[in-house]
Amino acid sequence: MNLPNTITLFRFVLIPVYLWAFYGTESEHKVGALFVLLVAGFTDILDGWLARRNGQETQMGQLLDPLADKLMLLSVLFSLLQSGRVPWLVAGLLLFRDAAMIVGSAFFYIQGKRAVPKANRWGKTTTVVYYVTICAVMLQWPSSDAAEELLWVTVVLSYITTLLYVASMRLIDVRRRVL
Repeated sequence: MNLPNTITLFRFVLIPVYLWAFYGTESEHKVGALFVLLVAGFTDILDGWLARRNGQETQMGQLLDPLADKLMLLSVLFSLLQSGRVPWLVAGLLLFRDAAMIVGSAFFYIQGKRAVPKANRWGKTTTVVYYVTICAVMLQWPSSDAAEELLWVTVVLSYITTLLYVASMRLIDVRRRVL
């Protein structure tokens, strides 16, 4: 087990910590939960950077890293939905997309298609927008209307990114068959 994978596993531990901070505080703004989420985001950046820099990219890391991200973001969405901070339609679209990504990745892995497209600018941009949007929603800043607009931008961007990801998977599959 290398350091980047250990950091990724730590993100799984942060999921119940986030939920405890979200539901265990009376504060309307949930600053503690937001802090845990930002630590998770930082560790996501850190583990990828360390893996690339030290040549420690592994199959396990390629599978666990996006799973940890998706499970954290699903937990955040469920908590925000349950607390009435996110509309059902927005949450449903984002939850469906993330759940489909988890199931799709598992399906491809089981089918032996273990090549995973590298994170691209679209994916990284979507992740940043996701985090900014969640911060705006949790802090209710600059306003709840602006936060809802950001939510819709996040939905559209996440689906564009998903389509690009699926296209990348198809390209990898085509290249594999040709070679």
